[in-house]
Amino acid sequence: MKTMNVIKNSVMVLVFIVTSVPVYAQDKKSGNVRFNIAGDLVSSYIWRGMYQSGAAIQPTLGLQVGRFSLTAWGSADFTGQGHKEADLTAAYSVGGFTLSLADYWWAGQALNSEKGNGRRDGQNKYFNFDNHTTDHILEAGLSYVLPLEKLPLGISWYTMIWGHDKKMDGTNDNAYSSYAELAYPFAVKGVDLTASVGCSPFSSPMNYLNDGFAVTNISLKAVKEIMISNRFSLPVFTQLIWNPNREDVHFVFGITLR
Repeated sequence: MKTMNVIKNSVMVLVFIVTSVPVYAQDKKSGNVRFNIAGDLVSSYIWRGMYQSGAAIQPTLGLQVGRFSLTAWGSADFTGQGHKEADLTAAYSVGGFTLSLADYWWAGQALNSEKGNGRRDGQNKYFNFDNHTTDHILEAGLSYVLPLEKLPLGISWYTMIWGHDKKMDGTNDNAYSSYAELAYPFAVKGVDLTASVGCSPFSSPMNYLNDGFAVTNISLKAVKEIMISNRFSLPVFTQLIWNPNREDVHFVFGITLR
């Protein structure tokens, strides 16, 4: 019970900080503080090679103070009756390294019916922080970008350390699902490209759906600024994604508004 209260209070503090950001950031004139509002419209939502939902809108609210950042990110499909996600991430960057702690919540919208996500009482239970029954996931991450102009390779590792990530052997123990990724950005004739490959190195029966080492994400993303006028441009992107573990492929189109 004590651990549950600590986690609940920590998430509530993070929510308060993120939602208090606009007033602070708008009043601050220092160049060390940056406030970010953006949103993506995507044809489908794919996360680390795993299909999450169809067409969706994905808002971002962020604050960066020096090397520290707080970000709220969400996703909701256009039906309003299915996928709903709200994530909070705190990160600190120094010397090419970024250390992050994210709270994922993607349980979806509760429905007063036998359809949907199974919570027929209409309760979303966002504030349930019991490790055995919560829909939240806490994930720790560490990433590094090589300090080479001609080879800015990004290396990342993420591990789910608490919450809705369990073994399926009847013990209900944490599975500590992990994800590792290599990402290489480059440009060709004015188009920004990123090639990446990611894997789940250990068994992850609930989230990456693998029994052992598995490549879950091979992708190529292309981003292009479409000039609408001298003062306005619209970033659009496409992403081709393969998931060898699921024998699946996705082709995503998106528009970024900021």
